[in-house]
Amino acid sequence: MTSNILNPKIVALGGGHGLAASLRALKTISMNLTAIVGVSDNGGSSGRLRNEFDVIPPGDLRMALIALCSNSEHGKMWADVLQHRFTGNGQLSGHAMGNLLITSLWQQNENIISGLDAVCDLLEAQGRVLPLSLQPLDVVAEVEQFNGEAVTVHGQVSVATSLGVIKNLRFEQSNARACPQAIQALVDADVIVMGPGSWYTSVVNHLLLKDLADTLVTAKATKILITNLASQAGETESFTPGQHLKVLHEMEPRLKFDAVLVDSRNASEDFEESAREIARDLLVASVSHDSSPDTHDSTLLAQVLRQYLELPKKQEG
Repeated sequence: MTSNILNPKIVALGGGHGLAASLRALKTISMNLTAIVGVSDNGGSSGRLRNEFDVIPPGDLRMALIALCSNSEHGKMWADVLQHRFTGNGQLSGHAMGNLLITSLWQQNENIISGLDAVCDLLEAQGRVLPLSLQPLDVVAEVEQFNGEAVTVHGQVSVATSLGVIKNLRFEQSNARACPQAIQALVDADVIVMGPGSWYTSVVNHLLLKDLADTLVTAKATKILITNLASQAGETESFTPGQHLKVLHEMEPRLKFDAVLVDSRNASEDFEESAREIARDLLVASVSHDSSPDTHDSTLLAQVLRQYLELPKKQEG
């Protein structure tokens, strides 16, 4: 536990909307945050920029940066600017302004980390955002289709929307290594939070990099897994909440958590049995939005995490 640490070093791993939700909760707990974001997205604006400029996809990184932006008028203004998405029929259509800005910074200084740090400064962000790897990654999955046929699926978009059961997951770049700053952040962390998010393509894919998985296993931090509120069409469409945990455990049996957090409507004997395989404590609480039950409520999430970590409520303003 991290009791008596008023401003713990917290590292959150994931990508997309799930990571953004956990970051919005965590920034009410600590000023010392680091997000480690996946870099295998190959769709939409990120995919286009990745293909055209041979950069890591900026979209999930942008979402994490926005989640950490300050609540000042300055921070909110720039968050809105970076979230702006161009419309129309021209070449800019569909691009998010933040994706273009991040890519521009990378081209100017050829340093991925300093470019992201510059956007953090612009947003007065409450923490730091790091990529999982300094090179673009491509997920490859072996999928057993519902007709019994096995196929190999390439790319995050295709894996996320695959119809069938994913039997194996890997990165096409077999020798890829994790970002060194991300490794160091895990070593230094007081708390490590994993999830929620697209299970195969945003959460457990972090474990595909051996150096990061090894560091995560041996890290001394308090480790918390936040589970998804619902299965996802495509990659986990038929999954029960407990099956999500079984996938993670099969992928990295050495990884143990101090706690697994599950929404009260997903708690069951089957889930508890799966949770006992990977964690010491099971946290059951209502953490979903009343109006959007498949979305985590950051305020409720923060309350549960703060109580578990025995942290005082951070003074606002």
